[in-house]
Amino acid sequence: MPEIRVAIAGVGNCTSSLVQGRFYYEKLKTKNGKLEEGEVISGLMHPVLGGYKVSDIVPVVAFDIDARKVGKDLSEAIWAPPNCTMKFCDVPHLGVKVLMGPVLDGVTEHLKKYVEISSEEEINDVDEVAKILEEAKVDVIVINLPTASEKAAWFYAKAALKAGCGIVNGIPVLIANDKEFRKRAEKNKVPIVGDDYKSQLGGTILDRDLLNLCQQRGIKIKKSYQLNYGGNTDFWNLTDYSRGKSKHASKKRGVDAVMKYDAPFSVNVSQLEVLEDDKICRIEIWGENFGGTPIKLEAKLHVVDSPNSAGVMVDAIRCCKLAKDRGIGGVLESASSYLMKSGPVQYPSEEEARKAIDEFIEGKRAR
Repeated sequence: MPEIRVAIAGVGNCTSSLVQGRFYYEKLKTKNGKLEEGEVISGLMHPVLGGYKVSDIVPVVAFDIDARKVGKDLSEAIWAPPNCTMKFCDVPHLGVKVLMGPVLDGVTEHLKKYVEISSEEEINDVDEVAKILEEAKVDVIVINLPTASEKAAWFYAKAALKAGCGIVNGIPVLIANDKEFRKRAEKNKVPIVGDDYKSQLGGTILDRDLLNLCQQRGIKIKKSYQLNYGGNTDFWNLTDYSRGKSKHASKKRGVDAVMKYDAPFSVNVSQLEVLEDDKICRIEIWGENFGGTPIKLEAKLHVVDSPNSAGVMVDAIRCCKLAKDRGIGGVLESASSYLMKSGPVQYPSEEEARKAIDEFIEGKRAR
């Protein structure tokens, strides 16, 4: 299969995990595009997707605004502070210089605790970025900016539309949900997967399945909450209410989609710096069982945060490329429902969403 040429906006922990994963899974052996029967690969929902392996993903362009990353090779920039995710694979020199993107609303006063804005001249013209993407023959751009970078995310989305490359929007800025932009993307044959990554196995997935299980088993849900702790820059960003409200809304949309009736639900995020890129999620659900007797369910999930997103990212990138190969533009509803918290189409269960994305991959559904 040909390579998938990728541009990345934001060289943070998620990008570090993506780039490491591209080389970690290079050892994956297949026969005629398929795994040997019975082989289980850790961390991949689709070891081979539409004929593409993770190692077919090739970063060719990268943008950031931090002085410790801009101007460096991407292979060096992924280790620069404030990145703090786990190193699980060596990365060779890539020959991809990190370019200075526009700051716009990517950094607030709140985030300056962790981010050092580069003095390099910003590339802040949409047409110029589109030209860079075209010249590098980019297939897909991945938006890994800080949550609530509304203007910055739209800047890269518009550049991608001009350049004709697919868009994977990993943050809760509602690009895939924008009807007008979706129409333009469909017309220009630009596929979109968005908005806001689900973790591969994260709080939203776990919460949805637990709530579904309760409803299937006749438990009347009275109230529930989801609380997330982490130590990375993203968690610090989310503690600012003006930045975190879009993430809270995105998580709530994902959870509400499985509820058959209204029940009070709260979600919150807190930063504990000592956790670095570890994330702890606590879920509690109160309900009524047979005869109105009380029941309470508690769950705790502990993961390394950024690789948990990268496992989703590699599928989103490959779905975008598959759509481009087929000449399909617009929102990939099946991929967005399975891989994103705020996909425009929400399925009531992960099982149904998984069936939909697999049917898209097999060519049984257009989007």
